[in-house]
Amino acid sequence: MKKVEKKVWPEYFQKILEGEKTFELRLNDFDIQEGDIFFLREWDPKIKDYTGRELEKKVGFVGQWKINDLTVFWKKEEIEEKGLQIISLL
Repeated sequence: MKKVEKKVWPEYFQKILEGEKTFELRLNDFDIQEGDIFFLREWDPKIKDYTGRELEKKVGFVGQWKINDLTVFWKKEEIEEKGLQIISLL
């Protein structure tokens, strides 16, 4: 188990803090596994600085895909046209 630190914008930080947002969509440019601690620091892009608010969340499921991996489900053109959704199940 390790701690992974990332920035999160204020509107998303607040939703995570309130328990409304129970997922993250991130570029797959770092290593994170189930059981790790996701250390989120609120970052305000308007002032380009941290606000001082922080929170930790234990990582559950981690899915990692590239666009071409998803073409077994949808055509690449459909993905580009319509985009993707992340759906949290409560």
